[in-house]
Amino acid sequence: MRIADPNVSRVADEGEVLSERLSLPGAKVLELGCGKADKTRLIARTAGSVLALEVDSTQLAINKASEKPDNVQFEYGGAENIPAEDARFDIVLMFKSLHHVPTELMDDAFAEIRRVLKPGGLAYISEPVYAGDFNDILRLFHDEKAVREAAFAAEVRAVSTQRLSLVSQTFFLQPTHFDDFSQFENRILKVTHTDHSLSPALHAAVRAKFDRHMAAGGASFHIPIRVDLFRKDGP
Repeated sequence: MRIADPNVSRVADEGEVLSERLSLPGAKVLELGCGKADKTRLIARTAGSVLALEVDSTQLAINKASEKPDNVQFEYGGAENIPAEDARFDIVLMFKSLHHVPTELMDDAFAEIRRVLKPGGLAYISEPVYAGDFNDILRLFHDEKAVREAAFAAEVRAVSTQRLSLVSQTFFLQPTHFDDFSQFENRILKVTHTDHSLSPALHAAVRAKFDRHMAAGGASFHIPIRVDLFRKDGP
């Protein structure tokens, strides 16, 4: 297994990669760490059902209050303690959320993923790679190097202990655009799941680094992403 591919050149939206890696029609899907539920609604177009879990109570309340497809259920829950019965799901999804699981609970999360998957079920886990211009801005105020490495190490352990088997790894560059720094603040600095309290000096440094990428139409980035696809073998 590789944590990164320094030679990756493919630019793609994650929805494109998801459709290549998985067959969603009719599937019973569990999404862990659904966030704002953008991917949840995309998945629900073809999946049979989606249970979307979130531990950020503020975002969960927003999700529950919003309009949603009939086949989606939003509930509170973390990957390390999934509120679902054994062998319930065909597919488990984590979009950039594994590294948010407390490090000491990551192995528990993989045990839970195996428990709730049906035999032959798949776990699709995407994680941002610690590289690139956007990461250089992010790490000024929220350096995720250690937790991303811990997440990858937990994946490797899940395979080495035969909890899950590795099906494939996919690397791509996800295009991301911000009209201006204000939009960056709203989408990145003001998230409810993490407290980003920047000093005036640090805020100025972040803005200065962001502004180096501003052009007439805004600032665009290609964020390197790794998708690891796992399968549950056996009962």
